[in-house]
Amino acid sequence: MEIERKFTVKKIPDELGQYTCRIIEQAYLNTDPVVRIRRQDDEYYLTYKGKGFMSREEYNLPLNETSYYHLREKADGNVISKRRYVIPITDPTFASDYISDIDQISLSVELDIFEPPLAPLIIAEVEFPSEDAALAFQPLDWFDQDVTDDPAYHNSNLSRQIF
Repeated sequence: MEIERKFTVKKIPDELGQYTCRIIEQAYLNTDPVVRIRRQDDEYYLTYKGKGFMSREEYNLPLNETSYYHLREKADGNVISKRRYVIPITDPTFASDYISDIDQISLSVELDIFEPPLAPLIIAEVEFPSEDAALAFQPLDWFDQDVTDDPAYHNSNLSRQIF
């Protein structure tokens, strides 16, 4: 189960270079249900995503490079390219209210900076261990609009935009 919230961004955090950055390319073989292929650095996956917004089923299967590129030729819509910065958040108070058996929870913002044709789009995603934790989360100061429930911000829908 994937539980996440998505936000547009008012301001990119300073010094992004200090955070882990992943180069991601993904394409959609189908958008209903969502069947996606992804290259993340040197790793390749086939992903099935169930219906939903904040919470939905997600299954990842490993692919090899040859299979990835073979399937990419069969993709519908645009291939999405983005840089993903992983920015840690630690909030012990939040954790004690929503997570049992640990003193703190470490959350991360996955800041996606899209390449053309989707540039200048920037989306921040935060994944959670529970729906209660997700609902209790207070957006960071540099987050803007909560777009969790807006289907226009699903990557599968972004891949279908005409430019």
